[in-house]
Amino acid sequence: MILTSSNTLENKEIIEYKGLVTGESLIGSNIYKDIFSGVRDVVGGRTTQYEEEIEKARAIALKSMEEKAESLGANAIIGIKISYDNLGGTMGNTILVTAYGTAIKYD
Repeated sequence: MILTSSNTLENKEIIEYKGLVTGESLIGSNIYKDIFSGVRDVVGGRTTQYEEEIEKARAIALKSMEEKAESLGANAIIGIKISYDNLGGTMGNTILVTAYGTAIKYD
């Protein structure tokens, strides 16, 4: 399965558009990560725990999107975009990672 943010595949002919596919993943923080992150923000530096969690969530969203494309008979997803939204409110510091793109079949 080819995954690309490009809207075309070089040297490949798109023979069928299968439609929009999406993948989502939610990650939540906990009090220990929040405290650690706050300390890091005050003294400077990167909060690698959050970065690792976001990387995991992105991988889950992409994998989910890929599985949906495969079920449609696609062999690539083009025009991939990824968005990150803090749900806040009653969800606390929950972050929604959404990946979406167009599933295609190429020759």
